[in-house]
Amino acid sequence: MIKFLDLTAINTSFEPDLSQAVQRVVSSGWYLLGDEVNSFEKEYATYIGTKHCIGVANGLDALRLILKAYIELGVMHKGDEIIVPANTYIASILAISENKLKPILIEPDINTYNIDPYLIENKITERTKGIMIVHLYGQNAMHPEIQRLVDKYDLKLIEDNAQAQGCFFRDKRTGSLGHAAGHSFYPGKNLGALGDAGAVTTNDDEIASIIRSLANYGSTKKYINDFQGLNSRLDEIQAAVLSIKLKRLDIDNQKRREIAQYYCDNITNPAITLPVINQTSVITDTISHVWHLFVIRHPNRYLLQKYLSDNEIQTLIHYPIPPHKQGAYKECNNLSFPIAEQIHEEVLSLPISPIINDLEVEKIVEMINFFNID
Repeated sequence: MIKFLDLTAINTSFEPDLSQAVQRVVSSGWYLLGDEVNSFEKEYATYIGTKHCIGVANGLDALRLILKAYIELGVMHKGDEIIVPANTYIASILAISENKLKPILIEPDINTYNIDPYLIENKITERTKGIMIVHLYGQNAMHPEIQRLVDKYDLKLIEDNAQAQGCFFRDKRTGSLGHAAGHSFYPGKNLGALGDAGAVTTNDDEIASIIRSLANYGSTKKYINDFQGLNSRLDEIQAAVLSIKLKRLDIDNQKRREIAQYYCDNITNPAITLPVINQTSVITDTISHVWHLFVIRHPNRYLLQKYLSDNEIQTLIHYPIPPHKQGAYKECNNLSFPIAEQIHEEVLSLPISPIINDLEVEKIVEMINFFNID
């Protein structure tokens, strides 16, 4: 079986450094808010290109804390609106609604799967306080039109960078483009921990200070609580693991580009819709995509998925049900977003990782090209 993502093999490729890092933390006797977290925060801030990085428990918390910090500052209030793509993973939207803000869903571009920047302005109202862009599947979602709207309407630009560590927009990495960004280090991410982990990056000193406090029970000094905060902290073991993996992230992302290039050059089945990058250069030269996922579309994707499974190829669906059709948002179930709905009905993610080998990729391509439901 060709696994969708072989985490055991990925983590083994970092040995012995990974085990040594974990043992170093275990032996230290210090497991929270210590040197490993401080070191990783500095390294990751430098890598992303921001003044601040605050380690938190997971990617959802990173987004929750950003919005909560703006509420504490009085920049946002209950009922204010945040624009967000309609086809994102539900965590992006949960962060908004949990803070008693209102998500305003925008259709994606059918080619890139990222938010369509030219549909945003018509949805801006006097209650709109921010735009949350999601760099979905690893492709940059930033666009000059989005920056124009942020400037024109004095909006906060929040990045959901959970799937795009190492990606660029022009000469800046995603995660440094807006006012603040949330990152996930879930094990399957391009930069993955050995459990849940996340971070916020920002250049705003005040926001960074408030988020750091909010993530630690609303406290900057033990037993003194300035805010009604959370317990959302990156632990020392995960920070040590992430520091090891960060050193190889750009090399691993380039390997993903090479695999994506092979897929795009060699999948010739006319029923398959291949990904479209938002630049015209070849994939291996395009730094605006880090290929966290390689997502194809097919009108009968469940048949294709079964066929691939029968041929020992594991695939996943990211994601089968759009957020506005989920039970969690029953009030939105009657809304219509036909492009988002089409994407969610047709997408299928193929195996892609730095450790997948050439023979496996060739077999995947061969099987897809043979697939025919007639």
